[in-house]
Amino acid sequence: MDPSAKIDPRAIIDPTAVIAANVEIGPWTIVGANVEIGEGCRIASHVVLKGPTVLGKNNQIFQFSSVGEDTPDLKYKGEPTRLIVGDNNVIREGVTIHRGTVQDRGETVIGSNNLLMAYVHIGHDSVVGNNCILVNNASLAGHVIVGDWAILSGYSLIHQFCHIGAHSFAAFGCHIGKDVPAYVMVSGSPAEAKTVNVEGLKRRGFSEPAIAAIRQAYKIIYRRKLTVDEALVKLDELAAEHPEVAPMAESLRTSSRGIVR
Repeated sequence: MDPSAKIDPRAIIDPTAVIAANVEIGPWTIVGANVEIGEGCRIASHVVLKGPTVLGKNNQIFQFSSVGEDTPDLKYKGEPTRLIVGDNNVIREGVTIHRGTVQDRGETVIGSNNLLMAYVHIGHDSVVGNNCILVNNASLAGHVIVGDWAILSGYSLIHQFCHIGAHSFAAFGCHIGKDVPAYVMVSGSPAEAKTVNVEGLKRRGFSEPAIAAIRQAYKIIYRRKLTVDEALVKLDELAAEHPEVAPMAESLRTSSRGIVR
């Protein structure tokens, strides 16, 4: 344990935990065995951290969160699995994040610069990219993959094995049972594709020609009544001139559940 760490004497820290410099841990927080906490992390009171879990640098975890717990998935039988968290994440009150299962990747992964608002749930073997926002009570079942810059509004529910594409946006209360391609906005229960997340792309510096090409790609997928194979041919041609379209094509190419319509 680094001597610069500020740990409240009422916290319970397992002797195997590795705590880096300038970490703050509040009262009545429990840090279990095989937990690594990176430099500059701030852990509030009443947090439970279980391992094996690795936290990167400058993460902030608010009260009543449970991070690194075993999954309740019935196929999990206590095998050693992990949770890996990147840097600069904000994990608000009451968030639950479960470790992986050996039947899949064996680890749950959270990238960097994400905001997980109150009562978000990240299920086992899920992967959340970078710069994502999950609003209050958004929930990922097991094996979900969320691409960079995706936004899941409050009470969004994501079915097992779904892929949520980069820069996509799910409206309040979406029930998502199929894959969401990159850049696409969805809403409803069950979720339906509505348009391109243009405002989000503008905020992130996408050029007007790039946005126009992505709009064209959306029409190829959703307006021309093409098969997936036919749409992919058109998308690949468009991506040759506008590389920003490539993630949209990849969303179709790698989809195992089919895409929202």
